[in-house]
Amino acid sequence: MLIQFLLIAAVVVLLVFFLKNHGTTKTAAGVKIGFLLFLVLAVVAVIRPVEVSKVAEFVGVGRGTDLLLYALVVAFGFQTINTYLRFKELELRYARLARAIALRNAEAPAPKDAEDPAHSA
Repeated sequence: MLIQFLLIAAVVVLLVFFLKNHGTTKTAAGVKIGFLLFLVLAVVAVIRPVEVSKVAEFVGVGRGTDLLLYALVVAFGFQTINTYLRFKELELRYARLARAIALRNAEAPAPKDAEDPAHSA
């Protein structure tokens, strides 16, 4: 069926897109455009549900509601990958920040001959 090919292709494209371009301005713009497109399609689906059913039949899905469910599954996968990669990026930033603070506040070790006589006994 056509829908199976389309869904698998969508998942693969999303995965490759995010793994290669995450964290760039181009990705942020693509996400915003994709979200806007998703919202427009949602409004069309509410206003003209018959059209969604026609598209569903064209791609090999029985009902328009099933097609919407598949689209939501792909959108959820998109959001999950996006959130995971953002958290991963934030963890890296926090680790770099912690290292920088630790290096800036580091103190040189005291020389052995300058040890406190009270502790050497």
